[in-house]
Amino acid sequence: MASTEFGRMVRNRRDRVSPEAAGLPTGGRRRAAGLRREELAMLAGISVDYVTRLEQGRAANPSEQVVEALGRALRLSASEREQLFHAAGLVPPGRGAVPAYITPSVHRMLDRLTGTPVAVSDASWTLLLANPLYTALMGERHGRDRNGAWRAFVASDGRVRHTPASRSALQSAVVGDLRAATRRYPADRRLRQLVAELRAHSDRFAELWDAGAMGPHKASLKTIDHPAVGKVTLDCDVLSVAGSDLRIMIYTAEPGSEDAERLELLAVLGPHAPSARRGAVA
Repeated sequence: MASTEFGRMVRNRRDRVSPEAAGLPTGGRRRAAGLRREELAMLAGISVDYVTRLEQGRAANPSEQVVEALGRALRLSASEREQLFHAAGLVPPGRGAVPAYITPSVHRMLDRLTGTPVAVSDASWTLLLANPLYTALMGERHGRDRNGAWRAFVASDGRVRHTPASRSALQSAVVGDLRAATRRYPADRRLRQLVAELRAHSDRFAELWDAGAMGPHKASLKTIDHPAVGKVTLDCDVLSVAGSDLRIMIYTAEPGSEDAERLELLAVLGPHAPSARRGAVA
């Protein structure tokens, strides 16, 4: 019964959320005003097949991460989010957990910055929400790859190019952030598990963690090697949201530069840009 109620809630809410309200570009003929399943899947970072099975009651016991991601993608209020957790047979995360709720004001900010790649992460550097241009720039990220700390130490950072110096600075900053987060949220089970898995899979992480490494996040230049538009070098700034412990990453280009032109082209191509470099700015 819990999975059936959960699927019904997801479907009903999906039908009531317009693409514009979810920060997605509109265009073409649509059968209904709500989100398509593939759009919800992209926003939540899960597969279309899994969304389908959840809605139809063929998948039971969704994880906390999945419920949280669907709640954000569907722009649920705090009370609606609690109802979704209960429908999934889960207890909503308490005050001792890393906050993952995105306020309406942050949603509105992402909606307005359509020409700027923007992503929102929590205190453990897990990607919570990204606008379409960020997804077009960095590609879709699923599972563990949605966590920036995991990408910095274990998996590839995808399209981002790093020098030894930039990677070292990033790793020190990430370790410092995770250490601070464990102090603020000592009861967060997922955060403790993340640290344990990073220690087990990365000798470099274990070395920095044991050494008490700390490093601030600074504004920096990042070079992204995009398969459709080529190399793009952008300023990356990390902003904090007071009272919610969220991190907002914003990428901008120098006005009038070739990087700005490539970013404009990418905005036209969208998240599903072809991998070939046809049409790339020389």
